[in-house]
Amino acid sequence: MMPLLTGRSLPPPPGWPLLRLGFRPFYLGAAGFAVLAVPLWVALFLGQVALPLALPPLLWHAHEMVFGFAAAVVVGFLLTAGKAWTGLATPRGAALGALAGLWLAARLAAFTGPPALYALLDLALLPAVAVVLARVLLRAGSHRNLPLVGILSLLALANAAFHAATFGWLAIAPLVPLHAGLALVVLVECVIGGRVVPAFTMGATPGLRLAPNARLEQACLAATALALGLWVLAPAGLVLSSAAGGVMALAAVLQVWRQWQWKPWTTRGRPILWVLHAGYAWIGIGLALLAMAQGGWVGATAGVHALAVGATGGLVIGMITRTARGHTGRPLQASRTEVMAYVLVLAAAVLRVLGPLAAPQ
Repeated sequence: MMPLLTGRSLPPPPGWPLLRLGFRPFYLGAAGFAVLAVPLWVALFLGQVALPLALPPLLWHAHEMVFGFAAAVVVGFLLTAGKAWTGLATPRGAALGALAGLWLAARLAAFTGPPALYALLDLALLPAVAVVLARVLLRAGSHRNLPLVGILSLLALANAAFHAATFGWLAIAPLVPLHAGLALVVLVECVIGGRVVPAFTMGATPGLRLAPNARLEQACLAATALALGLWVLAPAGLVLSSAAGGVMALAAVLQVWRQWQWKPWTTRGRPILWVLHAGYAWIGIGLALLAMAQGGWVGATAGVHALAVGATGGLVIGMITRTARGHTGRPLQASRTEVMAYVLVLAAAVLRVLGPLAAPQ
């Protein structure tokens, strides 16, 4: 017999709420870190403060935005999505707290040093998460999602190459693995964005049906991966740069075409949706600017910040609010404060990308 309903609410899940699912500590940690790190970087850049960082200030800023902030959001998302994809448990409680504590310890070690300790702590998180995620996906037979483990592993290798370069163990400029890290984060955004943005759009728009074009999807992802790889490996000015620029331009066109299939105009009355479309649109813009940089028409940083501030910043603020609301049973409706956050992040992207183009001095 079915038990009778008593009208009493079910007891809450055991354990500290912050450590019940991966998005909770990593989303909050990433957001809190960004709130502190960006103003600190501005103060460092303007010479208002001086700190004994384990890295030169510019490298600290670039590294921490990719491997501190963005990587934390990627980890939080994958640990949460892994459970949804497979129905199997991902780390929670003490295990999740250990992963989050490792991430936090690395951020603090950048200020306390020594550099070797900072590197050791910073390098430990991504391989650990890759192993955890691979085990869960393999147990469930979720082979479709295994490429994300590969991207996570490549992200860990890029981070290792960065620290090796800063120690002089690898004869490359430290910015090269940082660009590789950003490129891999953008690839994650392309893969996950291609799933969730149209799905969320259909879910909130009665009667809307979006059927993905398999050939377009494959061509777009392949061209984007190739374009980003050439950007990392073929700096402007080399013989290969003209061909690289052509691939980047093609990838930009395919990204715009891909997103057009998602009917972004249908979301204009739903901020929690249009912010995702607006963030994703910066991927095409960033690829177009990288293509222009290969020809010397714009500075290289325009494309970098279109992808870093526009695409990553816009998609992160959108995904944080959307998935956090969904996983905590809250209405999927952005508050005024959240809408203000969306506008400010996207405005920051416009200013950071177009400001130096309009006034390089």
